[in-house]
Amino acid sequence: MSLAVRHWQHGCISSRSSGNNLKWLFRGMRMNWTPNKVTLLRVLVGFAAVSLFGRGAWANLAAVGLTVASIALDALDGHIARTEKLATPMGAQIDILGDRMIENVYFTYFAVVGMVSVWLPVFFFARGAATDFLRGLAMRAGHSGWGANAMLQTWWGRALVASKWSRGLYAAMKCLCFCYLGLELALTRGPVALIGELAADAQMLIRMGAQILTWATAGFCLVRGLPVLLEGWKYFADGMVARGGKSVTKKIA
Repeated sequence: MSLAVRHWQHGCISSRSSGNNLKWLFRGMRMNWTPNKVTLLRVLVGFAAVSLFGRGAWANLAAVGLTVASIALDALDGHIARTEKLATPMGAQIDILGDRMIENVYFTYFAVVGMVSVWLPVFFFARGAATDFLRGLAMRAGHSGWGANAMLQTWWGRALVASKWSRGLYAAMKCLCFCYLGLELALTRGPVALIGELAADAQMLIRMGAQILTWATAGFCLVRGLPVLLEGWKYFADGMVARGGKSVTKKIA
């Protein structure tokens, strides 16, 4: 066998080995991305986006882009959990926690700069605290947020809270809401605006659109929370009864 042929075979084997190594490397990197890690990245991207708002027109536009990325990561962690069969009750709670952090930081910022009512972040915080409290009680009773052993037993409750269309629509509404407010901030408001001064009628229409969009998002958030409040109340009532029974027992003893 000639020297040239040997070099050619060695190169083919080396290339094949390198290709296999790269394939296993990328596969290992993909497997390392767990849903919880994606959720953490989503929260970090959301906080980075909010930190850019108000720092200039181009920084505001970059924040809008990061906002879209944060919402896309919300869909990605669920996709990884389903395809890799990594969905757990604790993972669902962590995903919900990420949602709460994103919602609160965005609406709080836009309320502080006067673009939405201060009652909007108050509403989201109160609704989230109530539903998450009841979900925690249901988890202690052996029920998860999703799946066959979910706390929601009625078909309409599962349709409003756990269905793909409901979660997808809610994520789209939040993304549209945050991006709309971010673009309004980047294009029309203050000395950092790209467009500059607008006519009073145009400003009123833009503001009206923001109000309709934000309160529509809040309304759908309330509708999605009602099944959790109604069906989760029994866990709170059962806990109060059990606690009262223990108190009576202690007094009798």
